[in-house]
Amino acid sequence: MFTGIVEEAGTVEVIKPTKKSIQLTVRARVIGRGLKLGASVAVNGCCLTVVKLATRGKDRLIQFDMLQESWRLTNMQFAKVGSFVNLERPLRADGELGGHFVTGHVDSLGKITKWERIGRDHMLDIAAPREVMRYMIHKGSVAVDGISLTVAGVQKKSFRIWIIPHTYEITALRNRRVGDAVNLEADLLGKYVHQFLIATKGL
Repeated sequence: MFTGIVEEAGTVEVIKPTKKSIQLTVRARVIGRGLKLGASVAVNGCCLTVVKLATRGKDRLIQFDMLQESWRLTNMQFAKVGSFVNLERPLRADGELGGHFVTGHVDSLGKITKWERIGRDHMLDIAAPREVMRYMIHKGSVAVDGISLTVAGVQKKSFRIWIIPHTYEITALRNRRVGDAVNLEADLLGKYVHQFLIATKGL
């Protein structure tokens, strides 16, 4: 379980397709401290398992094995060596829940349709499929590339979020452009409520 509070933007070092998986190696500094084999890390909001660790100066090289399905269903398929990715370690039982409950299971890809700077902040519009839009509510929560964000507006096929300078500076959003794909995970609580209504009212 994660919270959507990104700790740092790591850099993709290696992408190596194999017969069984796609080996992804990310260079990081903050999350590498105390990281162990078998640990979970959210990479652009996708929960991955650490399979290999190496040290390079003050940084750690963290290797993951991504299934072909995970690669195909997330925006990691568009990653290149040098790309920035959002990184977050799991929520500790005694940790602070600063964002919202994020599982690390990407629901779908969204597409950036508007990306504007207004004053010191940035306004971002994202087109999303129906299976994600049905959970979008004004002032609700959504994870975009693993970042816990508040929904500022909802249209039929898209939603709007605002990005403050701090979030822009420490996450991979600073390298996103109009037309880019982003990983989306709808609010877990909204999913449970929706499923409960289906079970009780046949909606």
